[in-house]
Amino acid sequence: MEQRTDGSFDPQAEFDLGAERGAQDLGLDLDINADRLREECGVFGIYGHPDAAAITALGLHALQHRGQEAAGIVTYDGKRFHSERRLGLVGDTFSRRDVIDRLPGSMAVGHVRYSTTGATILRNVQPLFAELNAGGFAVAHNGNLTNGLTLRRHLVGEGAMMQSTTDTEVMLHLVARARRGRFIDKFIEGLRQLEGSYSLVALTNKKLIGARDPLGIRPLVLGEFEGCPVLTSETCALDIIGARYVRDVENGEIVVFSEEGSQTIKPFPPTPPRPCIFEYIYFARPDSIVGGRSVYLIRKNLGHELAREARADADVVVPVPDSGVPAGLGYAQASGIPFELGIIRNHYVGRTFIQPTQAIRESGVKLKHNANRAVVAGKRIVLVDDSLVRGTTSMKIVRMMREAGAKEVHFRIASPPITHPDYYGIDTPERENLLAARHSIEEMRAIIGADSLAFLSIEGIYRAMGEKARDPVRPQFTDHCFTGDYPTGLTDQTAQEASPRQLSLLAEAS
Repeated sequence: MEQRTDGSFDPQAEFDLGAERGAQDLGLDLDINADRLREECGVFGIYGHPDAAAITALGLHALQHRGQEAAGIVTYDGKRFHSERRLGLVGDTFSRRDVIDRLPGSMAVGHVRYSTTGATILRNVQPLFAELNAGGFAVAHNGNLTNGLTLRRHLVGEGAMMQSTTDTEVMLHLVARARRGRFIDKFIEGLRQLEGSYSLVALTNKKLIGARDPLGIRPLVLGEFEGCPVLTSETCALDIIGARYVRDVENGEIVVFSEEGSQTIKPFPPTPPRPCIFEYIYFARPDSIVGGRSVYLIRKNLGHELAREARADADVVVPVPDSGVPAGLGYAQASGIPFELGIIRNHYVGRTFIQPTQAIRESGVKLKHNANRAVVAGKRIVLVDDSLVRGTTSMKIVRMMREAGAKEVHFRIASPPITHPDYYGIDTPERENLLAARHSIEEMRAIIGADSLAFLSIEGIYRAMGEKARDPVRPQFTDHCFTGDYPTGLTDQTAQEASPRQLSLLAEAS
């Protein structure tokens, strides 16, 4: 059974997890959007505010889109650390006053999680905390380490005892084992051993620390609230608390806040940043500013470029909600085709119930999306979505449009075909399960049942981002899902390909 942070057991959490695992064993799809890309994680930290826990909970609420499986907050009150980690949504778990009251202190870090490494169990919920020789240390991580399993195996081989199955725990052990004297030097020594993507917020009994990987793959921004520094994944978390945006934490930068003030450390050789392109296409909230760019306006630009590259002879543009809406608006504006909400999303559907029959499972898309028959019937429609992964949801939506009376359905995707998996914190399927990795565009069109199918080109994405062209030698963004151009080493993946059983440690541990 799952254990709460106070040592008691939570039978409801165990039931929920058991139901989910049982459904997966039976091949039941609990989420009609299961073929969509999953968000990675979101982090938040604040230093020096008497309501640190409550402010952190609000910030995490704004970051809920980045992870809906679990949330956690760790605070320090000047004498001891306090931790609350829960499965579920922030609003369901941290809205009660008694929970916030159990998190005293003026320093806090928090995390919302979608698991990319490690199962959805309470011991994997972040921030992770450990008592080190230098004192207490809590860390929350957005991203994914591409050498995390290799480091973990090495640490376990040397006698380390792991308490979770997430790659973030590796960081605790690396800092604990570092030979340096000062804590910040131990922290840097730990970072130097990491490969992959990370944006970290960490808490000690004296400091709030933020760190971003050398390429800046995952976002991290610095804000200020009532004179107190705030670190978070997106600017929308600053907006919800009324904080002022200060700047982005730079790629390869460490920022430290303490009673002595602030400090910036750049321990890595200077290198041009390569932020993840999917933050703009899908992950970040539309009202966020990422890397100085409005996410909403970029998504509209993607639609503009898509209309220029793949115009359809149609009567109405219909976005696939919610992520396809800005691109759909851009497509409609550039093409002159009217924009209509031809699909209505039910925002009040939680975890989809286990459906008992094949017929009910196949109609499950209507739990979250329903056709607006009044604007679809008898029309030639252009469906606009942000991406296509496995294609199962696209098939259901095309079928739903036809059942609502659409004469023609032309599918347009505001990104290139996804042909390669991600190892930096996005939960993409293995390559053999990516539709575009196995089929031509015409084959994909036939599979999803559309009258036509077209994707935005990689050049179109870079134009939408305001770039003249993609630099083939050192691309401006991390775009490996489309190009196969991975910006870092893939130590774990290389080892797994060499020996499929070699990296089973996490599966066995969980």
